[in-house]
Amino acid sequence: MTGTAMLDLRSVPAAERAKLFQLAALLLTYPDSDLLKARDTLSAAAGQLEDPYLRQQLGEFLTWLRSTEPIDVQQHYVQTFDLRRRSGLYLTYYLHGDTRKRGMALLILKQRYRAHGLRLADGELPDLLPVVLEFAAAVGPGDGEAPLRQHRRGIELLRAALTDLATPYRLILDAITYVLPELTDADRDAIAALAFDGPPVEAVGLGPDIPDPHAPDGAALDPYPSCRAPEAPR
Repeated sequence: MTGTAMLDLRSVPAAERAKLFQLAALLLTYPDSDLLKARDTLSAAAGQLEDPYLRQQLGEFLTWLRSTEPIDVQQHYVQTFDLRRRSGLYLTYYLHGDTRKRGMALLILKQRYRAHGLRLADGELPDLLPVVLEFAAAVGPGDGEAPLRQHRRGIELLRAALTDLATPYRLILDAITYVLPELTDADRDAIAALAFDGPPVEAVGLGPDIPDPHAPDGAALDPYPSCRAPEAPR
């Protein structure tokens, strides 16, 4: 990423960030028939972004989306996000792996959403990046964007993984990180360590005492949730 892209989030107006987060949330969901039918509408919305860098990144991604066969787009999505843990869309995994800390992080996220009236779909975990983006777009600066800032390192690890894969989805992560706070030296050191060692693990596993953020008064957390996207048709 170039130096010009590493901006403080205050450099991009809140309304522009909200538009970006809303578009990115949609584009990072599974490309089902409804999403693919909306490609022209989404392209028009991306074209209305005022920031030229954001407009370029999303425009380039949507050019790929519009020019690629639906089955190929769907298979690419599954191969990128569902079959590789290194490029999964669940942000708490990058920092906490399959540990008890992840269960608590999920619970805290869900409680934040509830405080603002956001309810998750059945089976949907609160750290799924499209959900985090939807929350940021709806609630705005402060509480709404706090989860993005708190998971800045995980988002950067995901962006790096997508860049290594040379997938068009990297363009969306480039746009998201463009409006987030610049990485600190401590962030870079932590990201380098996580990239080298991988997420933390616990030999004893999560165990039944970890609260499930979807269940009232806590059934056990499933440490291996499947993405909300169905498998691409074959």
